[in-house]
Amino acid sequence: MNDVDADLDSRRARVFVGPAELAGILETGKPVTLLDVRWALGRSDGREAYQAGHVPGAVFVDLETELAGPASPAVGRHPLPTLESLQDSARSWGVRDGVPVVVYDAVDGLSAARAWWLLRWAGLSDVRILDGGLGAWTDRGGSLESGDVVVAESQVVLTGGDLPVLDADGAAALATEGVLLDARAGERFRGEIEPVDPRGGHIPGARSAPTGESLGADGRLLPAHELFTRFADVGVRAGDADPASGTRIGVYCGSGVTASHEVAVLASLGIDAALYPGSWSQWSNDPGRPVATGA
Repeated sequence: MNDVDADLDSRRARVFVGPAELAGILETGKPVTLLDVRWALGRSDGREAYQAGHVPGAVFVDLETELAGPASPAVGRHPLPTLESLQDSARSWGVRDGVPVVVYDAVDGLSAARAWWLLRWAGLSDVRILDGGLGAWTDRGGSLESGDVVVAESQVVLTGGDLPVLDADGAAALATEGVLLDARAGERFRGEIEPVDPRGGHIPGARSAPTGESLGADGRLLPAHELFTRFADVGVRAGDADPASGTRIGVYCGSGVTASHEVAVLASLGIDAALYPGSWSQWSNDPGRPVATGA
C-alpha cells in the first residue's frame, strides 16, 4: 500500500468502521458506546424494530425527539436540538469522555449519520458510522439481541460548534459563490416528485449529488477513488474548503438527516463541508425563497 492509499484509509477509518472491526472491538471487551438510530422517512416503528433485534449492547436513539428540536415550517422538519437537550440525551445513552462511539441504523447509515454529525459538532472526536449498517453486521454473521438496553447515565459535557452550519442565507450564498450539494434523490431535486414538503424542486444553483449513490449495491461505502470521481463531477475537489474565506462546500437534503451522511462521506475523503439543517423543509416553506426545477 502506498502513502496515498494509506492516508485515504486512515481518513475513512476516522469516520466509518466496518462490521469486522466492530466485531473485533466487542470481542476484546474494549469500552465502546453503541447507538442504534433506527429511523426512515415515513416510518415510526424504529423502537419496535430495535427491540426485535439490535447489535448487543446498543442503546436506542429516537431521531425525532433526541436528534432534532421541535419541527415547524419556519425551521424545518428536523432542526438541530439545543445543546442542553443533546447533552441530556447523550448522558442517557451513556456517552463518556474518551470512550469511542459507533452509530448505526438499518438504512446503510443514512439516518445514523445524523447522530454522527451532532456528536462531532458537539465536540466528540471519536465517533464513527457502521459501514453498511445493521445489514452489513448480520451479513457478516454478527449476532443480535432483543429487548431494551439501559445504561448508567454519564456526566459527559458537550460544547457545540465543532462542525460548520449554514442557515438559509448561507446556503443561498454558497449556491452561487461556492458549491451547494443537494443530497436527495434526483427526482426530488428535479421537482418531479415531492412526497413531504410543500414545493418541489431545489435551491437555485445547487447541484444534485444523491448521497445514496456513494454506496454500493451492498450498502457499503464505495472505494475512495470512485467517490473522488463522483464528487469531482459536481465540482467538489480536495482543497475546496478555503480557510481564508470559510467553508466553500455546503450540503442539504429534505430535513438535514441524509445530508449529514454526505458530510460524513466528504469528511472520509478529507473534504470539509457545512450542513444546512433546515434544508428543503425550511426553504420550501418560505414563499420568499426561489425554487428551481429540472436537472
